[in-house]
Amino acid sequence: MRARTRSALLTTLLLAVPALGACSGGGDDEVRDAAEAFLADWAEGDLGSAAAATTDPEAATALLEQTATDLPDAGLATELGEITVEDGAATVAWTATWDLAAAPDWSYDATLRLEEGEEDWQVVAEPALVHPELAEGQHLELTRSLPERAAITDASGAPLFTPTEVVNVGVDPGQVTDLPALAAALSAATGVAAEEIAADVQAAPAGQFVPVITLRRPAFEEIRAQVFDLPGAIFPTGTRLLAPSAGFAEALLGRVGAATAEILEESTEDGEPRYAAGDQLGTSGLQRAYQDQLAGTPGFTVRVAALDESIGDEGVEIAAVEPVPGEPVRTPLVPAVQNAADAAVAAEPRPTHLVVVRPGTGELLAVSSNEVADASNALSGRFPPGSSMKAITATALLSTGALSPQAAVPCPGTTVVEGREFENQDQFDLGTVPFTEAFAQSCNTTFIQQGLQLPDGALAEAAAAYGVGTDWQLPVRVFSGSVPADSTGTTKAANMIGQGQVLVSPAQMALVAAGIASGTPAAPVQVVDAEPAGAAPAGPGQEVLDALRPMMRQVVLSGTATELADRGEVFGKTGTAEYGTNTPPDSHGWFVGFRDGGANGPIAFAVLVEGGQSSSAAVAVTDAFLAALG
Repeated sequence: MRARTRSALLTTLLLAVPALGACSGGGDDEVRDAAEAFLADWAEGDLGSAAAATTDPEAATALLEQTATDLPDAGLATELGEITVEDGAATVAWTATWDLAAAPDWSYDATLRLEEGEEDWQVVAEPALVHPELAEGQHLELTRSLPERAAITDASGAPLFTPTEVVNVGVDPGQVTDLPALAAALSAATGVAAEEIAADVQAAPAGQFVPVITLRRPAFEEIRAQVFDLPGAIFPTGTRLLAPSAGFAEALLGRVGAATAEILEESTEDGEPRYAAGDQLGTSGLQRAYQDQLAGTPGFTVRVAALDESIGDEGVEIAAVEPVPGEPVRTPLVPAVQNAADAAVAAEPRPTHLVVVRPGTGELLAVSSNEVADASNALSGRFPPGSSMKAITATALLSTGALSPQAAVPCPGTTVVEGREFENQDQFDLGTVPFTEAFAQSCNTTFIQQGLQLPDGALAEAAAAYGVGTDWQLPVRVFSGSVPADSTGTTKAANMIGQGQVLVSPAQMALVAAGIASGTPAAPVQVVDAEPAGAAPAGPGQEVLDALRPMMRQVVLSGTATELADRGEVFGKTGTAEYGTNTPPDSHGWFVGFRDGGANGPIAFAVLVEGGQSSSAAVAVTDAFLAALG
């Protein structure tokens, strides 16, 4: 499709320099002027003026209006060719170029016949003025064709989306006998609000299908008995391009569905639409971000067919442009890891997310959320990390050289900062213990007391060493976190234990764990061989990481995550993050860590259970994940 606007097309028409061939007779200027005026009015959409310049305005009006219907929203540009004038008759060769809506341009050579009237030259009103192969009783039939959408693949190159049978649960308003009862029954089976169903049905004209929900065939079979015999409910089937399961890496991969007005608007090129209503396009995630690459370029066919459909004339093809397939997009997702993550989060009734990253590369191996969660929170959610932040706080403390894993530190049950009391869970008091034990037991008071001795920007600097706060340039947004560098007093104290003003996403915490595991923090990778999301974080240095890793191992061996001790060589940090205004406050549950070895190699991960109340919920999900992964 030419990258030009409708106004540019008209400019092409109006400014085109006629290519005049040999002419006979003396009326060539008048013929040219008449032809140009007719074509200019036609291209500008002034069909009345164009038709008035013909030998039969009524017939010409019908012909031009039919062509506008046959080629909807198409723009016309013209170029004149040879003009021949003889004995009150003339022919004008011209080239038509139609800028078809959401399709490539269509060009062809045609001829206008003109007759000399009493006052001026008139275009002969005949079908051939539109196209040389168009005859009386015929019209043009334009059919767009999209290529098969290119695949989004896993790390091995295997397609992740395949054509899948779906059932469109909906309503035929003309068959409804009791709308409140129907809406209530459909709502009970599908989860769609009854009020929404009723309102949509009431607003629809009789005979129009009102969609309620689209389900995969197995999901529909589960509710068939509840809905199949409801008066007014109908169930047309279809095929959709779907991932292996409804939630499979949804936040990253996105979905394919009918084009919305918003998607059509964002897919314009130089003001021209690339797609049309009814096209199946990416509506979110990578499917949307890589729309043009995946969708390819539409093609079209044009046929000349009888206006009277009862004749049964299939028509004759006069033009065709084959659609151009798109190019696949390869992700680093590993189905075995994704499936294990999906199974683990599905067992937790509260909103839960699990993101898995390859240490050393930053590749996202799995992005999982359960059905009750907002899937986008796995990548772009903003949550206080709670005590999982202590991996970063420990980095800052170890980086100063003032503390070592063996250094003796106090762990009182409570500590007071500027009149505010901070406490350990249930105010446990360890006395004076090695820094490793304070970390393994998640001693808030230790980290607050030690952290307050750090320069104000030290925590933000340590976080940045793992990429926290980086503006990652990714096709699907990842919130990299926010750690203020200028906090003081009680806010600085709260930041040290992942409260206060600190916010992160599960994806970024998985990247932090990956950086600790590998020693070489990396920018996140959502698409293999894509442009880097940013510069690789600097990292805190090998000496710090060599000290930190055994501390994280001790969390699993003797600390707050001993449930994971038999899941291989697992390292990590638990976190309970308070939020909201309830008394006592609600809490999110975290586990952030990594595992060496295993069938899928080293992995790093972050688990968040929204409203999990304690880290034990996240540890349980991690345990289920590692058990499923093997």
